[in-house]
Amino acid sequence: MSKNEQVLSKYEQYINPGLARLLRFMGLSAVEREAEGSVVTDWEGKRMIDCVGGYGTFAFGHKHPRIVQAVEEQLRKMPLSSKIMLCEPMADFAERLCRITPGDLTYTFVCNSGTEAVEGAIKLARIATGRTKIISMFNSFHGKTLGSLSASGKDVYREPFEPLLSGFVHVPFGNLERLEAAIDSDTAAVILEPIQGEAGIIVPPYGYLREVRELCNRKGVLLIADEVQTGMGRTGQIFACEEEGVVPDIMCLAKALGGGVMPIGAFIARPHLYEAYKDAPLLHTSTFGGNPLACAAANAAIDVLLEERLYQEAAVKGSYLMTGLRRLADQYPGTVTEIRGRGLMIGVEFANEAIGGLAMAELIEQGVLTAFALNNLRVTRIEPPLTISKQEMDRVIAAFHKALEGGFSYAVS
Repeated sequence: MSKNEQVLSKYEQYINPGLARLLRFMGLSAVEREAEGSVVTDWEGKRMIDCVGGYGTFAFGHKHPRIVQAVEEQLRKMPLSSKIMLCEPMADFAERLCRITPGDLTYTFVCNSGTEAVEGAIKLARIATGRTKIISMFNSFHGKTLGSLSASGKDVYREPFEPLLSGFVHVPFGNLERLEAAIDSDTAAVILEPIQGEAGIIVPPYGYLREVRELCNRKGVLLIADEVQTGMGRTGQIFACEEEGVVPDIMCLAKALGGGVMPIGAFIARPHLYEAYKDAPLLHTSTFGGNPLACAAANAAIDVLLEERLYQEAAVKGSYLMTGLRRLADQYPGTVTEIRGRGLMIGVEFANEAIGGLAMAELIEQGVLTAFALNNLRVTRIEPPLTISKQEMDRVIAAFHKALEGGFSYAVS
């Protein structure tokens, strides 16, 4: 039995048989062996350019040497915290995050994932305002734990677990009038992604985020920015909300925050919101949140982001990739309806799911890893490391050429 079949069999027997069937059907049954930079190598030695990027996790590439070194050094000192004594890496991380986030975002809670960051942000919004209603957007994705799932805007993931938490209302993304109509005296916060990732890389009209901020100010409602996917340079800014000069009241982060080496999540909030925790500082805690290993990775990641100016790299490289992909799409009418995004957060929307599926299979054959957007299966997402080289981007464009050529043949047949 091959290595692929051995591992797939264990998925079927011990992990998730439905997932195993899906991976087999999609041609994704190869076993990853090692990775470096923008390349993942499987057990048979095939090298794949990673344009999934852990759904935004590998902004710094796989195994960035400075981040790996920081984690190795911390591992030899103290991997996990006693939770009683002070933790210097966590204190350093909170200070770094305060310095790079916009406005007066100051106090950080450190956790382990994006969904935990959203959970904590929702709790803080409710206790700080004394109100319970949370407004989020249709097709949004904020995680799959109970509170985060209540905010997420896709029924297919919500309905099997209903009743979810009460007090959550959804409105169309990009529609200020519907948002204003939904705000009432019970509203604690509006939560949104500056660019919707799982909806298919949906970029709102320019000015929308600023208008939402102004609306929240007028109505006395908090604004939570979920930058789990968009943060840490992905869109050409350090944080996507900076594109319009917006300072949220709470910002959620994860994925690339750990530098592609350690899992870590966090939310950071404006100082006055933490008055709610002044007399009860242990109302929200996490055993592993803020552990020294994860914070060492995040500290190194922030340093790399700033010193190598990777957010600027994302803007330039994203423009190069989108220009190349759009030229190809023009050559094969009927295959692609739109290519959109910002920086290295790019969505390719195919004319239908069948063409998208054929294209994805061809991309894998050509050595490029991509994935469908979770809430829109017509969209293939392109989220490579911000460190991707021009040569690697040219290989991605060449692979898309083959994929669209095949999709065009299917469309006209």
